[in-house]
Amino acid sequence: MPQIRLFNEELRYLSLFESITGAQAKDCVIDQERSRILFVVKQGHMGLAIGRNGSNVKRLTKLIGKSVEVVEDADKPEDLIKNSLLPAKVHSVKIIKSPDGKTVAFVTVNPQEKGVAIGRDGNKILRARILAKRYFDIDNVVIS
Repeated sequence: MPQIRLFNEELRYLSLFESITGAQAKDCVIDQERSRILFVVKQGHMGLAIGRNGSNVKRLTKLIGKSVEVVEDADKPEDLIKNSLLPAKVHSVKIIKSPDGKTVAFVTVNPQEKGVAIGRDGNKILRARILAKRYFDIDNVVIS
């Protein structure tokens, strides 16, 4: 498992997140390219993190001025990838080491769920790739 380092900005966002939501956050990833902040919350804290009708996420988005996304943590890479792609229904995740040494996760979804799994402008699939790389050193996530 790769070593994760948090800097002052991430620590400030984590503190703000926890004080507003009451949920325990495990990690914070600032995605400058997409102007969003990804929070990884402890298992079972998802509802608390989001709040009734998304109130906590809306409040954080307003305070921070960037889109806020919340993903529930998981112990296995397959489960973290599934959580990253919600609300798409993932059938399976197979992790394969390619001949060139790269690790790739192949995700199978229903054909009509493919757009949901990829997300607008590829936001969801990129989120899955960022977290898979950060936690399990998976080089790519491919949806089929």
